[in-house]
Amino acid sequence: MRVGILGGTFDPVHLGHLIIAEESRLSLALDRVLFVPAGQPWLKAGQPLTEAGHRRRMVELAVASNPHFDCLSSELDRPGPSYTVDTLAELRADWGPDVELHFILGQDAFASFRRWKEPARLLELARLVVVSRPGYPEEQQDAIIDRTLARYREQGDRITVLPVPMVDFSATEIRRRAAAGRSFRYQVPEPVEQYIIEQGLYRGLRVD
Repeated sequence: MRVGILGGTFDPVHLGHLIIAEESRLSLALDRVLFVPAGQPWLKAGQPLTEAGHRRRMVELAVASNPHFDCLSSELDRPGPSYTVDTLAELRADWGPDVELHFILGQDAFASFRRWKEPARLLELARLVVVSRPGYPEEQQDAIIDRTLARYREQGDRITVLPVPMVDFSATEIRRRAAAGRSFRYQVPEPVEQYIIEQGLYRGLRVD
């Protein structure tokens, strides 16, 4: 079985996340894609996050219509900072060596990959799928990829660069719109839009 893992704060989950997951599933022939809401992402320490239960519920609503998608909430239940390598190690222990894990991340996250906890071990546990992101010129993307591949040249065959449709959705902008009472329709799945409105999420929130 081939499983994709897409992590993030998902605050909120938006259509860009779903597009990345579906393109990865189709291009890499993945059987499932797991969305993993981060508990306490150490790279974003000190930044306010919406309560975990709300972020979990928004992901559940977003993936409900796709039978190949699911929400994995283990990072929300784990105390302390969230590290991708710990999540992948848990999945490997649960599923054994026969399940092929593909960790999906954006170009922006890949740029700081060397700062992650145990990046070499992460590459042993899963293949990396680096998806293109808006705002990165092609030359800059190539330079970042080349530098990272050089650092991990022995595991370079475990890193795949995957072009996806360049749809520039921003969770920050969605929060800003919700805080100001402006429409963010067509940027998040409709059930997520309704949940945000019904729960009053981001209402009056100051977004810098």
